[in-house]
Amino acid sequence: MSRGLLIVLSGPSGVGKGTVCNALRGKINNLVYSVSATTRIPRLGEEDEVNYFFKTRDQFENMIENEQLLEYAEYVGNYYGTPRDFVEKTLQSGKDIILEIEVQGALKVKEKFPEGVFIFLLPPSLDELEDRIKGRGTENQATIDHRLAVALDEIDLVEHYHYAVVNDQIDEACKRIESIMIAEHCKVRSSGN
Repeated sequence: MSRGLLIVLSGPSGVGKGTVCNALRGKINNLVYSVSATTRIPRLGEEDEVNYFFKTRDQFENMIENEQLLEYAEYVGNYYGTPRDFVEKTLQSGKDIILEIEVQGALKVKEKFPEGVFIFLLPPSLDELEDRIKGRGTENQATIDHRLAVALDEIDLVEHYHYAVVNDQIDEACKRIESIMIAEHCKVRSSGN
């Protein structure tokens, strides 16, 4: 059995990472969504090891200390991170795993897991990205302007990725990512790569 691929999908806020990820999971049987660990309390209906690996703060900090996370961040008083063990077990089982993550987290994963396949999802244009963020109807203009400024900074980091895919239409973006995955499975990997 061949080893699976770690697919890291990231890009600026509003580019459609979650939508593309969900569409890919519906199309590719052998694709597992990476389950994150968190210290936040489970919400109604959430299950441990399905939605998240729910941890106490001490357990999570122990994972940090023992380098059991590919990346982590603290957000609104809770930790969130990607457990290395879950990723490794999935890959060893021959399944591909997709990690939908923000840009800074992706670069941290690349430091610890350079053999991953790093894909940057781009908007068709900055105007389209602004329209998508406005379309959510959840942010004021100052927040939208801030998100766009951050997006420009993140787009400048595209050179750290293996592939860039424009999310102009979800089906087309998924086809491109599927093609990348097929090519990566066919790639000859020597001990020097």
